[in-house]
This record gives sequence, structure tokens and C-alpha cells, in this order.
Amino acid sequence: MRFLIQRAAHAEVVVDNERIASIQKGFLVLVGISNTDTKEIADKMIQKMIRLRIFEDANGKTNLDLQTVSGELLIVSQFTLYADCRKGNRPSFTQSGSPDLAEELYEYIIQQCKKIIPETSHGKFGADMKVSLLNDGPFTILLDSDEVIKRNTPS
Repeated sequence: MRFLIQRAAHAEVVVDNERIASIQKGFLVLVGISNTDTKEIADKMIQKMIRLRIFEDANGKTNLDLQTVSGELLIVSQFTLYADCRKGNRPSFTQSGSPDLAEELYEYIIQQCKKIIPETSHGKFGADMKVSLLNDGPFTILLDSDEVIKRNTPS
């Protein structure tokens, strides 16, 4: 599982020319799911993300987490986080989770996040979304469950 976290001053998702989600200060999180991901992995990734201290305190140091600054979450599914670009010029997405598994885990992540961060919005799974944000910093972090959880992956 991969979370691409962007600290945002604001962000929004538009589908079919209609804004379906928006946040102010918080995280825009692009979520990539592989076929080996589980709810247990999602739980660990969510906890790591929520606890990231990447907001500035009164001294200008990145010491504050999302809850401390009353931040919001915007979660967007992004299977392209598992693009394999090693061969040729057309990426392969065979590492991405099957649509059924990915949608189930995406919905699970949204529901779990809402329990911790009430101001959690989300994109529409499988839709052609237009995502915009004002990246604050810019500050972008990639959380990969293979590194966060230190599990072994098949070669």
C-alpha cells in the first residue's frame, strides 16, 4: 500500500465538472493499493499517516500532527502509484490491486480515517477525477507499507 501525502493549504476533487470534495488545511492523500494489501496493513498505514508531525509549531519547526492543527483529509484512489516503468515507455500496472480489492480497501480507509479525523472527504473510486491543491511547503511524503511495516515482498 502506498500513501502519497501532500500537506495542503486547500485541495479539491472535481468529477464531471462538479466539485465532489474539498478541504482546507490538511492532507491530500493519494492511495495506491496492491493485491497483497489487507485491512491490517491499512490500519498501520493510517496510524502512521495521522501521527506524522509535518505541520509547523510556533517556532517554525515541523512538530505538529494533523489532529493537533485540526487538519482535514482528502483521500483519493490512485492505482498509478504502482506504475512499473522499467520496460519501455508505457507503464505497466500489474502491481496494482484488483478493482474489487482496491475499492474495498479504499472504502475501509475512508471509514477508518473518519473515526479519527471527522473532516475526511474523498474522491470517487474509478472516476476520471480532476484533483487540485495548493501544496503547502511544498511538503510531500511517500509512505510505502513495504517500508513502514517492513514486510517481505515476493520478487
